[in-house]
Amino acid sequence: MKNYTGLGLPENILPDPASPDWMNKGDNAWQLAAATLVGMQSIPGLIMLYGGAVKKKWAVNSAFMVLYAFACVLFCWVCWGYQMSFGDTLIPIWGKIDVALEQEYLLKQAFLGKFPNATMVFFQSVFAAITLILIAGALLGRMNFYAWMLFVPLWLTFSYTVGAFSIWSVNGFLSTAGIIDYSGGYVIHLSSGVAGFTAAYWVGPRLTKDRERFPPNNILLMLAGAGLLWMGWTGFNGGDPYVVSVDASLAVLNTHVCAATSLLTWVILDVAFFGKASVIGAVQGMITGLVCITPAAGVVQGWAAIIMGLCSGSIPWFTMMVVHKKFEILQKVDDTMAVLHTHAIAGSLGGFLTGLFADPYLCFLFYSDYKNYVGLFYGFQNGKVHTGLRQIGLQLIGILFVVGLNIVTTSLICVLVQVFVPLRMSDEDMEIGDEAAHGEEAYAIWGQGERHENSRYSTNNDIEMPEPKGRSAGQVEMA
Repeated sequence: MKNYTGLGLPENILPDPASPDWMNKGDNAWQLAAATLVGMQSIPGLIMLYGGAVKKKWAVNSAFMVLYAFACVLFCWVCWGYQMSFGDTLIPIWGKIDVALEQEYLLKQAFLGKFPNATMVFFQSVFAAITLILIAGALLGRMNFYAWMLFVPLWLTFSYTVGAFSIWSVNGFLSTAGIIDYSGGYVIHLSSGVAGFTAAYWVGPRLTKDRERFPPNNILLMLAGAGLLWMGWTGFNGGDPYVVSVDASLAVLNTHVCAATSLLTWVILDVAFFGKASVIGAVQGMITGLVCITPAAGVVQGWAAIIMGLCSGSIPWFTMMVVHKKFEILQKVDDTMAVLHTHAIAGSLGGFLTGLFADPYLCFLFYSDYKNYVGLFYGFQNGKVHTGLRQIGLQLIGILFVVGLNIVTTSLICVLVQVFVPLRMSDEDMEIGDEAAHGEEAYAIWGQGERHENSRYSTNNDIEMPEPKGRSAGQVEMA
């Protein structure tokens, strides 16, 4: 720590090296809180959602894929991923490889915001992590865990960093052109949806009987995870202005209004066409609403957030319930958590609607620029039709870029990984699930946690198990 005692300054105004003049303590505190909220969407949010939404035999494996991805991404992020996404330009779509660990760098002011680089590195790391975790949703119930261990750092390095630099970095070609992606509709959700669906094609499907019947093992646990995901979106969208501002407040409110509208729309459609309100459908509607508003959260008015919620609750519902069932090519790909519809389609929809509804004044609050960011509807209203059409064009170019990038890179990564390890577990191991993959199970059948005596992985095959009290052995087997 520097010594200021010889400067002749009164003690009450001595500089505080831990709080430099450029740092805003409120902004820094909110940014760290927002990052933690986003982190909790994954750990424990998506651990609980995935762990509860799959068959019992896959609960451990599904949760472990989330846990591993979160840890692996954070390690890779500080070693090379952050600088490749936000550092000095290597090419217009990629930053230079460098670490983000030196004290001198971490304590300096971030490229945007009145807080240190250490805060920005952590904030962006949880966004990168949740993107890989969303990809996992398409692969639950059959991907070889060792293949997943290789896939995560490779995809982060060769796909995520390219999308993040191109769209979010101040030097990226789409960023400088004026694309609007407020908080990751493109970088996170469209990317994960396309990459997840592509990886699902290469990994192959679950067992036929698992595809035909894959009931959640714990709907209440799944709902608890979904609730953490929803509330955590306060940090997801509210943290992206990098300042405690009126725009951050608007982004938070728009986020929750759109999610609620989308959920209600999805439930109404389920009731109208299937005669029952499905809680799983409600969760899907919630997710599509959150995804759809993400590229627009702080740059659209409240009425636009409601319209976006109506669209995100109906269009992905239609593609999932109608279109998907009519096209055999879509059915051939086993997308366990339907990320194609809930993330790719909802993210594309949000990006396009952002091009229609982006309010120039709100864009000024976010970008400090009146010239380039004009939704098409406001272009007609303000006599800037050309600018509005340009915005729509950029939003569509962004969709095509992200789709193409992720189909190509994800395919190449899957082909590379399967050279070293199989992408898919064997049919025999998929019959067993967690015990075959990890030697563990989520819910013990017997009272003290011993494994079932007939398990081929049991260490207690020579131990006589006691008769459960209160139920016959046949009843326990059915349970």
